[in-house]
Amino acid sequence: MEDSELIEKLKNEDTKNYAFNLLVRKYQERIYWHIRKMVISHEDSDDLVQEVFVKVWKYLDKFRGDSQLYTWIYRIATNECLSFLNKKKKRFFLPLVDVEKELSTHIDSGHHYSGDEVQIKLQKALLKLPDKQRIVFNMKYYDDMKYDQIAEITNTSVGALKASYHHAVKKIEEILTNN
Repeated sequence: MEDSELIEKLKNEDTKNYAFNLLVRKYQERIYWHIRKMVISHEDSDDLVQEVFVKVWKYLDKFRGDSQLYTWIYRIATNECLSFLNKKKKRFFLPLVDVEKELSTHIDSGHHYSGDEVQIKLQKALLKLPDKQRIVFNMKYYDDMKYDQIAEITNTSVGALKASYHHAVKKIEEILTNN
């Protein structure tokens, strides 16, 4: 079902619940993997996906249609990821390096995570990036999003995103070369 049809059904009280179930089915997996690439842990990702869709439901009436529906949902998911990571750092008084180590252990444990050696090295290298650079890299590299879509989601200029992506790629190349 196209997003325009979903939005129409979401605005109708008789079809709102049905349309929301369709929306969740349509975007749940994509949102899960978007979040998972940031927080690494399967359990945390599952919790955050639920939080994202609770917020989508709660704020559906505030969706103005200025952006595409999936862009709006990705923005909510991205903000939830950043909030979660910031809370984690503050709650445990962890410096960035310790958060990176903790997330890296989830990759090493192999629990709910699979990938070949190159993929695992890339994931560990991504953990060394600042959160916002990692989000931009993930959306561009893994989700194959266009810069204008990422700009809409992150509320950042296309120029800044291109620079951020370029810096992320250079840092990843440096990390992978030196390890």
